[in-house]
Amino acid sequence: MEIRVLKYFLTAAREGSITGAANSLHLTQPTLSRQLKDLERELGQKLFVRGNHNIILTPEGMILRKRAEEIIDLVEKTESEFQSINEFIGGDIYIGCGETESMRYIAEVMKNIQDEYPDIKFHIHSGNAEDVTEKLDKGLLDFGVLIQPIDLSKYDNITLPKKDVWGVVMRKDSPLALKQEIELDDLINVPLIASRQMSKKYSAESGFLDWFGEYFDKLNITATYNLVYNAAKMVEAGMGYAVTLDKLVNITDSSLICFRPLNPGLESGLDIVWKKYQVFSPAAKLFLNKLQEKFAG
Repeated sequence: MEIRVLKYFLTAAREGSITGAANSLHLTQPTLSRQLKDLERELGQKLFVRGNHNIILTPEGMILRKRAEEIIDLVEKTESEFQSINEFIGGDIYIGCGETESMRYIAEVMKNIQDEYPDIKFHIHSGNAEDVTEKLDKGLLDFGVLIQPIDLSKYDNITLPKKDVWGVVMRKDSPLALKQEIELDDLINVPLIASRQMSKKYSAESGFLDWFGEYFDKLNITATYNLVYNAAKMVEAGMGYAVTLDKLVNITDSSLICFRPLNPGLESGLDIVWKKYQVFSPAAKLFLNKLQEKFAG
């Protein structure tokens, strides 16, 4: 497979039509059609269902789209790294992170670096531990910022000194909003909006299994999320109570929602991780050195 053809394929998938993709790529329609048919023959799979005016990805096409996006991202990242080797320190640093208030400490390091090296650019991918480690393992990210606990056997890491507090976000007119802390009994029969970290699949790794104990399987989890902004909107709409970390949603006086910590308290630390034996670009190596100076010194 040629990188150029994969880019053609992704453009066609995005545009939803051969004509639209050809116009975007400044190619003739017959040329693009031939390239895509050659790709299908090379892979031995039909990638599109072709209609009169549009194209739809087949299941095999959807698989290729995901892989092609990863391949193109990795190629562009590699090109950027090599371009910076023999030049002044600049280039791109790719970081995956969960949602945490502690990210502001890392952002301070990023800001200080850019003040001194304005040609360094940071690219942030937000997601849970599963999302971030998948991209980290494939070489699409330089660093991951992960909420503990996490299996660190494949990674080197720096542990941040501050821990985040778990609690519940709810509407201010909720009966539970009258309490200063939320206990286990309060959550047994109410609709819960849970992070994927809290979901049953990951409960043994997240600490929630111990906190809820034998009542975990009895929880009424009516929705899940991986970005707390969306969870907050569901809470505002009256869908339920979101279990999340403190300081991630707007709970000002004008807000409809509020946060209450769990009792007994549940806290999570944070690790900055990178693959063992990883070879860094000069920019990424500089970032790592600055992180170590601030957090591991």
